Amino acid sequence: MKIEAVDHVEFHVGDAQQSAFYLCTAFGFRVCGQAGPETGRVDSRSLLLRQGGVDVVLTSALTPDHPAAGYVSRHGDGVANIAFRVPDAAKAFETAVARGATPVEEPVVHSQCGTEVVTASVLGFGDVAHRFVQRTGDPAEFLPGTMDMIADDPEESEQLLHTVDHAAICLPAGELRPTVAFYEKVFGFGQIFEEFIEVGEQAMDSKVVQSSSGKVTFTLIEPVTDRRPGQIDTFLARHGGAGVQHLALLTDDIVSAVPALEARGVTFLDTPGSYYDELGGRLKRPDLRLEDLRRTNVLVDQDHWGQVFQIFTQSMHVRKTFFWEVIDRHGARTFGSGNIKALYEAVAREKAMA
Repeated sequence: MKIEAVDHVEFHVGDAQQSAFYLCTAFGFRVCGQAGPETGRVDSRSLLLRQGGVDVVLTSALTPDHPAAGYVSRHGDGVANIAFRVPDAAKAFETAVARGATPVEEPVVHSQCGTEVVTASVLGFGDVAHRFVQRTGDPAEFLPGTMDMIADDPEESEQLLHTVDHAAICLPAGELRPTVAFYEKVFGFGQIFEEFIEVGEQAMDSKVVQSSSGKVTFTLIEPVTDRRPGQIDTFLARHGGAGVQHLALLTDDIVSAVPALEARGVTFLDTPGSYYDELGGRLKRPDLRLEDLRRTNVLVDQDHWGQVFQIFTQSMHVRKTFFWEVIDRHGARTFGSGNIKALYEAVAREKAMA
């Protein structure tokens, strides 16, 4: 199965307009499309947000039987669909179902004024589905005939973030390996990285799977049950099962992007000073200046191909589950090893000295 890229990510939320206001104000997204009663859709409202190559759809239910109503009741606001761009949506759907995926939506053709989009959906993990999207014609049209596009000039706004780098997914204990096998069998993903992380009495197991195109990457994480409960257990309990813990968005200049996002209202996690004091002991000289990393709280790691710089936002979710990551890759194809452990240990040391 050929999966070309992440086409868009759809959130089910309690209030699409309120969520859009936050993402536009804080992260610099722009509202580029809308669907609802004014466009003939009576059971839900959706807003399309764009920045660079990132398309985010926010959907809220207007009737109690719409899927977004049940999702929000179970999980709160969260990722409900990670859509895959494919050359043939009907064929991708048929192949996925034949390989064991649960069908969610049969192929549907959306067409208007020479633009055609074919969509179909299957279930992924938990309550998260994958929509296959096949596009021909005007690429600016999102779903012709079902969503009204809004005139937009991307050059008028800051372009701080440009691509979905990966999604991090928390799974209940025992589901990691079956989920990896599912993505390998159904979608043709391959495993590119794995890491077992131990921090004090807590531990988690993770594997990274990626599409053959290299454009869709999932970090899959499960807790280790014979250790003290940690952040993955907390997510699963608060979210109500498997779900997307965070989305990572790519930037080309993280040292500039972080203060720009902070000025817009984004709050990032602090990194203890001891993390930077001990950085030289675990990796070669960073590509970016150490003082800039310390000033912006950016983390750094490396793999065989290069370095990766990343920072996480504080969760603004009412359940303190979902958050965002900003990431900048300098050649790195994976995530390095030990960055999470090093950060946790640095935090623990500073707490002990306080």
